[in-house]
Amino acid sequence: MPPKAAKSKEAPAERPILGRFSSHLKIGIVGLPNVGKSTLFNTLTKLSIPAENFPFCTIEPNEARVNIPDERFEWLCQLFKPKSEVSAFLEIHDIAGLVRGAHQGQGLGNSFLSHIRAVDGIFHVLRAFEDPDIIHVDDTVDPVRDLEIISEELRLKDIEFMKGKIEDLEKSMKRSNDKLLKIEHECCERVKAHLEEGKDVRLGDWKTAEVEILNTFQLLTAKPVVYLVNMNEKDYQRKKNKFLPKIHAWVQEHGGEAIIPFSCALERNLTDLSPDEAAKYCEDNKVQSALPKIIKTGFSAINLIYFFTAGPDEVKCWQIRRQTKAPQAAGAIHTDFERGFICAEVMKFEDLKELGSESAVKAAGKYRQEGKTYVTQSSFHSLRTGVGRKNVLYFKNTTNRLHYNKIQIQTT
Repeated sequence: MPPKAAKSKEAPAERPILGRFSSHLKIGIVGLPNVGKSTLFNTLTKLSIPAENFPFCTIEPNEARVNIPDERFEWLCQLFKPKSEVSAFLEIHDIAGLVRGAHQGQGLGNSFLSHIRAVDGIFHVLRAFEDPDIIHVDDTVDPVRDLEIISEELRLKDIEFMKGKIEDLEKSMKRSNDKLLKIEHECCERVKAHLEEGKDVRLGDWKTAEVEILNTFQLLTAKPVVYLVNMNEKDYQRKKNKFLPKIHAWVQEHGGEAIIPFSCALERNLTDLSPDEAAKYCEDNKVQSALPKIIKTGFSAINLIYFFTAGPDEVKCWQIRRQTKAPQAAGAIHTDFERGFICAEVMKFEDLKELGSESAVKAAGKYRQEGKTYVTQSSFHSLRTGVGRKNVLYFKNTTNRLHYNKIQIQTT
């Protein structure tokens, strides 16, 4: 019999997550015109789309899937040498630039805002370099001003939406005594007041019932944001930029979300080189690409994690939303696996890698059992399913707490 899970104080419940409860989530690249959005998209996806020096070059959102860099995936592929390798991916949409007044339809505002509503998170690109050859829609470079413009436009559009929603609810409440309508109305009033105070929805302290209501609205300011600061290669190399302190101060006052400095100029140059040439260039100039960090941070920001099935036929990633319990994680592969779930056996990944096999880890007694209420962590899992069929299921770690988890499935 495997050792039982150690008794410990129950961990505090995680805050309910704003956004769709889905494994098919996507992130959009947002910003003012000519800040580097399409150039970033090109380098991320190695696709060739227009990136011209004038506003509104990108009219429809360009879409692509970018593989998630992961040494663990590479390790599994080296171990099993499978016939097929299927990596996890981040779906990215390049959304055309917003301008002041977008919520009222300025520029191509209404169309662009609808594109933002369709994604689950935001890469907010900020221009932190001066170049007379690249025009700025407001003539001068001021990333904090740009932050204020974009944030205000998203917030004003949300206020407009909430006012319409409140009006609809008030009409319905006159025709019905449904208590749920009153609860939703109170929630909407609170959200509108929050927005009118200049605060984004994602930064509010919402109860679980309120989050369930909010998640039906897909509000623009409810979406998680990663701030990408585009600077010239020289500033990126020396890790100094005159705009960075002001950007950092603004972000800290408005939620303290992730800030990633990068250089579109550097990334574009690296994509034009062969892998060996790019590696040598980075070594000679003591720089490294920020793209892997951008991709991983964006994937985590929209609350996605993933696991792998591994064997000689295939090593494949399966994406699930954070806070998914173990049975539902198994169900991502097949619904029968969720219905027949028995338990999860948890092991440290370091032990698996050091000892070389599941059997060796089990022989050392370095694992424990978890039941149906176990919330799947950003860790590694193994899965055995069906009669005579064995798969290994691992789970990506976005913290530094690496585990190796085995989910047993009973099938008929």
